Amino acid sequence: MSEQRKLTSQSEDFSAWYLEAIQRAELMDYAPVRGCIVFRPEGYELWERIQAGLDARFKATGHRNAYFPMLIPESFMQKEKDHIEGFNPELPWVTEAGGEKLEERLALRPTSETIIGHMYSKWIQSYRDLPVLLNQWANVFRWEKRTLPFLRTSEFLWQEGHTAHADESEARAESMRMLDIYAEFAEREMAIPMVRGQKTPSERFAGAVDSYSIEGMMKDGKALQAGTSHYLGQNFARGFDIKFLDRDNQLKLVHTTSWGVSTRLIGALVMVHGDEKGVALPPRLAPTQVIMIPIGPPKLRERVMEKFDVVFAALRQANVRVRSDVSEATPGFKFNEWEMRGVPLRLELGPRDVESNHCVLVRRDTGEKITANLDTIAERVKTMLEDIQGNMYTRALAFRLAHSHRHVNTLAELHRHIAEKEAAGALAGWVLAGWCGDDACEAKIKEEVKFTSRNIPFDPPAKKSHCITCGAQAAFTLWLAKAY
Repeated sequence: MSEQRKLTSQSEDFSAWYLEAIQRAELMDYAPVRGCIVFRPEGYELWERIQAGLDARFKATGHRNAYFPMLIPESFMQKEKDHIEGFNPELPWVTEAGGEKLEERLALRPTSETIIGHMYSKWIQSYRDLPVLLNQWANVFRWEKRTLPFLRTSEFLWQEGHTAHADESEARAESMRMLDIYAEFAEREMAIPMVRGQKTPSERFAGAVDSYSIEGMMKDGKALQAGTSHYLGQNFARGFDIKFLDRDNQLKLVHTTSWGVSTRLIGALVMVHGDEKGVALPPRLAPTQVIMIPIGPPKLRERVMEKFDVVFAALRQANVRVRSDVSEATPGFKFNEWEMRGVPLRLELGPRDVESNHCVLVRRDTGEKITANLDTIAERVKTMLEDIQGNMYTRALAFRLAHSHRHVNTLAELHRHIAEKEAAGALAGWVLAGWCGDDACEAKIKEEVKFTSRNIPFDPPAKKSHCITCGAQAAFTLWLAKAY
């Protein structure tokens, strides 16, 4: 186990707290290559559980998994002009292999629209071949200048869905369906409330016609784009000549979509639910849901362990992900350690508990201690885990609502809002603002206050009538925030 020392306070330095928390909880470690990390078992198991939950949802909606090469010819990247311009600063290139210089550079994939578009042009010939609903679990590379573990690294893990459709309405419906799946997963499994909406033109995916996102609020008041879904129109179909014969024997271009989430979801879990004690994990995703700790003097340990093993087996039989800590460390050390690692529920069992046929359950989310009967311990634990899951979502939603501000109507008011919050040591949070639709007005907000447009929410809590920057009639209502 890691050395016990106090974490930097979230209020003192949130970034320092985050970096200390994820390393102390052994979710990751730094790799020898700049901007890359190693996923330790605790962190990778979180990703496996995220992966399993999403994969089941994808397959339930007709998608199938495939795998495409990591190396993409430079000529492919050039076929969609906006796409290559959007990713070119972040692309790592392979220029030699086997001791010889390559005739054509190969990009390490930043995303796979191009290679998949090439394959679709071979596979799709007729309307009978449509729709194509594929997903890929893979690693991608973006040579980031500023990195932050899980949230922004030079290599990361993700899934990317790529679909092809006969018409625009079907493709757009697919884009929205996948955004809804992401939001449902984040809220139900991760206990993180999300705002769904459309990205502004300056924020949309390179090569897309329209981009949509789910945005979550972190404990420092910043926004995190947790997932995106894109309607690509016929841009990639045109670049890669993806055509099909329709029912009227007319040759047409397909309409495509792409959508993805990544291992930044692990960072979101930590930043939304973590506290001064460390990481706090929602039960549905936590690798360990219950940590069992025997207490009491060593001379009575044998009797405690007889019952301990029975309880452990009962929880396992009930499909509870349970671990035991029977190390020689003191109970206090163990309590702090497993709280820091974010295990949702602690079960303590000592000599007196064995005599009374009870145990003590301690909730990670509230710290509440509950005495539970051992005869019904499995049912009680499962009920409590569900209650913890719900409470974590409720608290995250309450936090977002408390730090979402609707009263800011002008850029001067936004300046004043930020200054007042900073002076009070409070969070500026998110601001609901009107926007006329002019890119220059959006850019001025970012330039002056470092807030960016997160998305145009589908269901804004209030409609704004005037642009926050120029005062003209607002065409859209935006969420603005500092973001990762």
